[in-house]
Amino acid sequence: MNPFFTRCLTFGLAAALTLTTAAASAETVKIAYGDNAIDTARVIKILEGEGFLEVDPSVGYSAELKNITKYNYDIELVPVTSTTLVGTLDDFTASFINNTYAVPAGFSPKDDAILREVQAEGSENPYRNILAVRTEDVNSDFAQEILEAYHRQNVAEYLLLKYNYANLPAFEYDADFTPDESILAAYDDYKPSKDGKRVIKIGVVGGNNDQFKVVQKNLDDAGSDLYIELVEFDLYNLPNEALHSGDIDMHACVTQTYFESDAAAQGFDDRSLLGYTIIAPLSLYSHKVNSVQELKDLAAK
Repeated sequence: MNPFFTRCLTFGLAAALTLTTAAASAETVKIAYGDNAIDTARVIKILEGEGFLEVDPSVGYSAELKNITKYNYDIELVPVTSTTLVGTLDDFTASFINNTYAVPAGFSPKDDAILREVQAEGSENPYRNILAVRTEDVNSDFAQEILEAYHRQNVAEYLLLKYNYANLPAFEYDADFTPDESILAAYDDYKPSKDGKRVIKIGVVGGNNDQFKVVQKNLDDAGSDLYIELVEFDLYNLPNEALHSGDIDMHACVTQTYFESDAAAQGFDDRSLLGYTIIAPLSLYSHKVNSVQELKDLAAK
């Protein structure tokens, strides 16, 4: 082959490769998240903390897309149905996925996420999950018995060990306990009797609710006549409606912020918030980048 032609061909291929690479890197990085107001606010808060964007400081924990004042990186936030986030992960550069959907799909927030929401366990945390009842049931025996049975050290230990610290107890417990995974089988194999007991229907979302096996055993050990029956919902907006209509007696699957945003419409007031259950940090997963820095490099303007 003519040396001159070879040099031209090599130069042309290199130029084409450079242009292709530049075009690829110029594409907007798409980050998916759950299409609800609470996840929107959480995602914006997380990305603000990492320097991806800037937000009007007056909105606090209630940020909306319109409150973003500046994008420091070339990113697009894409709201999608929460239940599809795992299945569509490859369609986006990265996706924020709630533990409710990530853990059953085999993701470990501790080991697989490239970014994890930092949540203090103090009382000001607006994203703690709650136990909620109808206002008229706040002081009922069943509500108080279940709350007490949930806020126990063995429930905290089970939560942490069962879900590999993906979910953190949102109630007081001794964090210096000695981990003993043998307790998992003891509770997982527990078979409570329903005979002669009052059934209490508790609404949950997703599959990370085995801690209620421990709660049930605590009730049984205390001589309670209550039997917990979990009612599973696909979306977070449904349990409040079911509680209001009387289809369930209690729910344990939404954050304080979400509950309060919908409380008035469902006829609840702040007394309906019975107590706190878990803190479930929102996590960012990706099959295309391995770190936040790689994500920033890809989205650099």
